[in-house]
Amino acid sequence: MSTSISTAFIKAYDTEVKQVFQREGSYLRDTVQKKTGVVGSTAVFQKVGTGSATTKARNGMIVPMNQTHTAPSVTLVDFYAADYVDRLDEVKTNINERDVIARGGAMALGRKLDSQITTVLDTTSQSTVTLTTTNKGTVLATALEFTEALWSNDVPNRGDVYAAVTSRFWSQLSTLDQFGHADYVRADGQVFVSGPDVGRNKFKDWLGAKWTMFTGLPGEGTATAKNFIWHRNAVGYASAADARNIAGSGEVAADINFVAERDAYLITHVMSGNAVMIDDTGVIEGDVDDTAAIVTS
Repeated sequence: MSTSISTAFIKAYDTEVKQVFQREGSYLRDTVQKKTGVVGSTAVFQKVGTGSATTKARNGMIVPMNQTHTAPSVTLVDFYAADYVDRLDEVKTNINERDVIARGGAMALGRKLDSQITTVLDTTSQSTVTLTTTNKGTVLATALEFTEALWSNDVPNRGDVYAAVTSRFWSQLSTLDQFGHADYVRADGQVFVSGPDVGRNKFKDWLGAKWTMFTGLPGEGTATAKNFIWHRNAVGYASAADARNIAGSGEVAADINFVAERDAYLITHVMSGNAVMIDDTGVIEGDVDDTAAIVTS
């Protein structure tokens, strides 16, 4: 249980307890192809190759395209986030400690889900783009190269492309008029909202992609930070059916049980899922020196 619960007693602290400031839930869950309610330990996604149209002679045979079919599979991984709440501690406080811990567990699993997705993004075999931040000109030029590398792979541009960048590179981009000025970005098209908590998962439409600042990228804050741009169908996330019927989809399930031996409530969040690369031609990595000063000119 939370060993610091005694510090929340009414005599010492305010009536409201705020969660420690942290990245809440999953940002990336809705940016990939999802398969929910999986029964068993593995899930399979289907990948169909491209075909070519051909001609035929009058009364001749039509040549089939013979598109290749592959089936990337992934093994689901189980995760748990749990804590105890002592019943007498709840008597001494005027906060709902069970709710605080439940929210904390759900957010922990959301971050774990995002970590699984970024781990898969980091396996792309495509050429890496170096994002240079010498000045505003190089920030813009290399951001254009970043998106261009994806379009060059014939990735469809129908609103399903996402880019996740570090907080420092987001700051670099924010110095560009083209990224944030109303003359370049329409006020009604600048923000894209998705995810279970409407208003929290915010993406900015720019260069045909939906961009977000994300604090869980590999190497963030170092000279070898990694950013990614990808198409939704390039990565899949599979989540298991919930054997305990706690939640309908089974992606994240929570329950609260009283444990008599401890005279406490056990709040448990569980998740079984994993991410897989379906088609890495739809994922581009962009490396940046995250220790560089923010450009001013």
